[in-house]
Amino acid sequence: MTNDKNAKLNARIKTIFEDSARVKNAIANDQNAIETLRNMADISAKSIKNGGKIMLCGNGGSAGDAQHITAELLVRLRPDCTRAALPAITLAMDTSTITACSNDFSYEQIFERPLRALSKPGDVLIGISTSGNSKNVIQAMKAAIELGVVVIGFLGKDGGPALEHCDHVFIPTGTTDTGRIQESHITAGHALVEMIEENLGMGKISV
Repeated sequence: MTNDKNAKLNARIKTIFEDSARVKNAIANDQNAIETLRNMADISAKSIKNGGKIMLCGNGGSAGDAQHITAELLVRLRPDCTRAALPAITLAMDTSTITACSNDFSYEQIFERPLRALSKPGDVLIGISTSGNSKNVIQAMKAAIELGVVVIGFLGKDGGPALEHCDHVFIPTGTTDTGRIQESHITAGHALVEMIEENLGMGKISV
């Protein structure tokens, strides 16, 4: 019984890796997706060149992705690419800010409030939602549009209601699985950071 159960679990692990590779391979062969990510990097780099910054937000694993990408921008991603820190901030802020906003206003405003305080026209917001249904991410997107902030969406499935509030959007195709979408989001985030570096002349590609 134990051996049979282990075999089934092993097969499931194998399938998870295979599915992740399949989704990423589909993206790698989707010229529109590649062009979209490069365009997002161009826009982000232009914002930074003009004194702007990148703001990111998401819930749960997507909050972790927002913090992860922020760290890569503030510090660095590639160990052989030493460069100046790039201006980025995650709107999934400290627990005091999150709980105060949730208690005094609503959880739906936890990203909107800091965005309104910290943003300026020409900044970039990257809203991450695997379903496209996250109300607090959508609230931040709406506020960003109002304030002249460019909205980039890292979404999933059919994009959900968040889709209509994005200037530019990346959606992994061929999957509705939250795990596979998140894995594609963080790979896309790494690609975005590298291309921002290249666009700012901080990378290694000679063109």
